[in-house]
Amino acid sequence: MTEPDAQLTFDWGLPAPAPRPAPAAPAPRLDPAGASAPSPQPDTRSDSPTDAAASPLLDLPGAGPAALPPGTDLALGGSGFVPTLPPTTLPAGARWREVATPAQTIGFVLLRSKRRTIGFLITDDGLRVTAPRWVGLGEIDEAVRGKASWILSRLRTWQERQQRVAMHRARWEDGGELPYLGQTIRFRVGGDRRHFAGDALAPQAGDTLWLGLPSGADGNRIRDTVQAWLQGQARAIIQTRLDHFLQRTGLAITQWRLSSARTRWGSCTSQGHIMLNWRLVHFAVDVIDYVIAHELAHLREMNHGPGFWTEVGHILPGYEQARQTLRQHDPASLPSFT
Repeated sequence: MTEPDAQLTFDWGLPAPAPRPAPAAPAPRLDPAGASAPSPQPDTRSDSPTDAAASPLLDLPGAGPAALPPGTDLALGGSGFVPTLPPTTLPAGARWREVATPAQTIGFVLLRSKRRTIGFLITDDGLRVTAPRWVGLGEIDEAVRGKASWILSRLRTWQERQQRVAMHRARWEDGGELPYLGQTIRFRVGGDRRHFAGDALAPQAGDTLWLGLPSGADGNRIRDTVQAWLQGQARAIIQTRLDHFLQRTGLAITQWRLSSARTRWGSCTSQGHIMLNWRLVHFAVDVIDYVIAHELAHLREMNHGPGFWTEVGHILPGYEQARQTLRQHDPASLPSFT
């Protein structure tokens, strides 16, 4: 199992627990629709009216994610939003909880223990919070809000690292996976012809590329067939996006072609010759647009000075997030086709 990225444990100055009388059996709580829900497993003070009131979200066993604020971008990296989704299975004695913070809602796995402080741990499943049994939910929520910036920064770093690892890892066999236009798709050897089962211009995670190969096809043949399809898609998609920006800006180029460079995403000469890396097809369209805008800006500014970045902003307002996404990768970090 992958080692956790980081851990932060801190003492919130919590008072020592005072002896408390045995609590009365809690009344059933209501789910958002008003239906009665069974009480969770015993968790000291977790069901008290005070704690429920202090928390902005009810701690309902099995409750789904809280509604996101209007306009929130769900794409990983989009507008800085960091997905925090419940794991497939919870550790023994754990529960899933969500807390609203000024930045976004943060979901986490909550565990109780005999420790004296509240601890935060980033794991493969996201944020894990471990708190003393005698600490109320309201106090735990405040601890999460107080460390929201640190939590989201660490989660974002962890998810970007996992994405880079996933991108580099491709198994050239039936059922293998790889990134295409920002989504992870699966390729299968069957089918009577090569075709994409889904919208090839707006793929969804889990869509399938049927290769039209016999079931006994070896890894090299599978790899070459996938590569040929990706390069064809890259040529068509980049041509469409390039035409869009040329028409919108009135700029003109002499020619363009795909490249297989291992160290650069694109280039532009003073003669108006543009080269764009076919491996861009692994990324979402906004990243492709950024690289195209970057190279087109060189038609007016053959440097990377302030004037150049102003020109990029004119061609593609709000390019910064796509640029940041691309900075996390280089062509060599993508699935190997050799």
